[in-house]
Amino acid sequence: MAYATYTDVEAGYRTLGPDEQETCTAMLKEAAIIIDAYNEDADCDAKKVVSCRMVRRALGASDVSTFPLGASQGSMSAGGYTQSWTLGGSGSAGELYIGKIEKKLLGTGNKIGSHSPLEDICDA
Repeated sequence: MAYATYTDVEAGYRTLGPDEQETCTAMLKEAAIIIDAYNEDADCDAKKVVSCRMVRRALGASDVSTFPLGASQGSMSAGGYTQSWTLGGSGSAGELYIGKIEKKLLGTGNKIGSHSPLEDICDA
């Protein structure tokens, strides 16, 4: 079950071709699973916004076809046959992930503190 459609993704982004629409639909289903892992009870509108942002980010990263998946920088040379790629530390280029603002939208971001499950069983 997806929280958005490819037309939702297009609305704030760009028109997708037929192949991209199919890819986008599959990514939206995957994004829904990731979102539910963070907070299944989040607001439906928040889930839709987060889904669209996740998929747009992944589609935007795939627009650069000269870089390998996960690369944030690259260089090429012709005469000396040199290639150099810098891979992102998070490995998030082209992948579906939830950013800080999206975690806040889902109600899971910036939680400070801790809780021990053993606190509930102690009668002090």
